[in-house]
Amino acid sequence: MTDWERIVGRHGPAVWQTAYRLLGNREEAADCFGETFLAALEFSRGQKVRNYGGLLRCLCTCRAMDRLRQRARLSGREEGLADWSNVASANPGPVEEVQATELSERLRRALAKLPGQEAEVFCLRCLSELSYRDIGRQLGLKTSAVGVLLHRARSRLRELLSGSIGSSEAEI
Repeated sequence: MTDWERIVGRHGPAVWQTAYRLLGNREEAADCFGETFLAALEFSRGQKVRNYGGLLRCLCTCRAMDRLRQRARLSGREEGLADWSNVASANPGPVEEVQATELSERLRRALAKLPGQEAEVFCLRCLSELSYRDIGRQLGLKTSAVGVLLHRARSRLRELLSGSIGSSEAEI
């Protein structure tokens, strides 16, 4: 029998951090957190899980990306500002806070436009800081394929984000 209390205690903070970083909204992050552990429970009933940390981060990233894509489809208008009030900071000024929030929102919208595997690889590498080898294991890809997908994701994000500077936010 799997000790879910221990698994949630050990991996819960990383799952929460992944969800909140991607979604920037406490309510959506909480929903994503619950969906992630529910999906892991269902997955573990079908086969043995060797690396719960990796599985949970991968499942969380997939669910968060699905939510970002749904958010982008449902709304062509700008989303409300993220709730950053509970995030520790080095006391940035109001201007820096607004700039960081706007950049985060632009990055979330740009991530929602990436193809699925590119977005997953980017998030697992840049946000969860997994190695190419670990990402490859989680997604069933060769290490070289992970590098190619990461390069494509970075290139597309650069295009999407640089195109938004000086142009309408709706174009992101």
